[in-house]
Amino acid sequence: MNVKNKINVSLKISDDMKKVLKYQRAHTSNETASTNEQMRKNYEFERKFWNEGGPIMFETQEISIKFEDANIRARIYYPNFKDEYKTIFFIHGGGFVVGSIDTHDRIMRNLAYNSKCAVIGIDYSLAPIKKFPSQIKECDALIQHVIKNSKKYKISPKFIAYAGDSSGANICMGTFLYQRENAKKFVKAMALFYGLYGLKDSASRALYGDETDGLRQEDIEFYYEQYLQKPQDMDCKFLNIFNADLTHNVPPCFIAACEFDPLKDDSKVLHEILKQNGSSKFKEYKGVMHAFLHFSKMMDIANQAIKDAAKFINNEFKFSLKELR
Repeated sequence: MNVKNKINVSLKISDDMKKVLKYQRAHTSNETASTNEQMRKNYEFERKFWNEGGPIMFETQEISIKFEDANIRARIYYPNFKDEYKTIFFIHGGGFVVGSIDTHDRIMRNLAYNSKCAVIGIDYSLAPIKKFPSQIKECDALIQHVIKNSKKYKISPKFIAYAGDSSGANICMGTFLYQRENAKKFVKAMALFYGLYGLKDSASRALYGDETDGLRQEDIEFYYEQYLQKPQDMDCKFLNIFNADLTHNVPPCFIAACEFDPLKDDSKVLHEILKQNGSSKFKEYKGVMHAFLHFSKMMDIANQAIKDAAKFINNEFKFSLKELR
C-alpha cells in the first residue's frame, strides 16, 4: 500500500495527544540512534520527563535473581502498608529492544496506586543481547522465584495478575502460555495494553503507523529481526499468540487499544477470540496513539486507562475469592 494513502493522524488525534507530540519533538535527544545501545539511551532520556511526579509508594524494593547466564532485575512497588498483597507482575514494552523498569516507572506506580496491589516490574534481557524465547523464560523464572518466596516478598500466591504494554503485552501472553503448557496455573487476570499478537497484515496496519509512533512496517520488521533467532520463530505460539489454542484455560483479560494505532486490530482479534470462551473486556481509547500510557503528566486518558485495568483486575480477584470460599 502506498504510504501516501495512510490516514493523516496528526489532524485527528486529541488536543492532549498533540501537546505530547509537540513536547516530544522539542525535547528529543540530539544523538542519532545508529546503534541499539544509542536507541536505548535515547529512549531512557526521553522517558525521564514522563516519569517525574505521580503517586508516591509506601515502599519500593529492588531484587535480582540469577537465571542461566543473566541477572534478572525486578522492582516491587508497595502502594501502602499491608501484611500481604495481591500482586500484578508488569512486563514493559519497547519493541523487545529498548525499555526498562525505569522507562515504565510511573506507569507501574499508577497501577499500584489505583489497584492497591503490589506491582512487580520485570527487567528482562533486551534483544538482540538475548533472543526469543529467552525473555519469556526469564519472566517465568522471576515470577516463580517471587511466588516460591511469597512470605519474604509479602505477596499472596492466590492473587496473581499480569500486565504489559506493547511488546510487553505480547510477552505477557507468551509467558502465560508457556506456563500453561508446563502446568503452572495461578494467573487470575491479565491487562494487555496495545499489544501485538500475531497479525501480519490488517486494516489498522494499512491505515496507521509512521515516523511519529515508530511503527511503520519496516520498524516492526526491524524489531522482529532483532528479537527472533530464526524466521520460523515468527510462527511459534509463544510469539504469534493466534497460533496458540486460546479456547481453554485463559484467564480473564482486559484488552486496551488506541484509536490511531497500527496494532489496534491485533487487540480486536484477540478480544473476539477470547470472548467466545471466557471473560474478555475490550476498550478502545479515543484520540490517542500507541504508547499513550507513558504520558499521564499531560493526558488524563492515560490515568483513566490504568484505572480501568486496575478495576478489572480487582474485580477478577474478588470473583476468585468467592470461588476459593
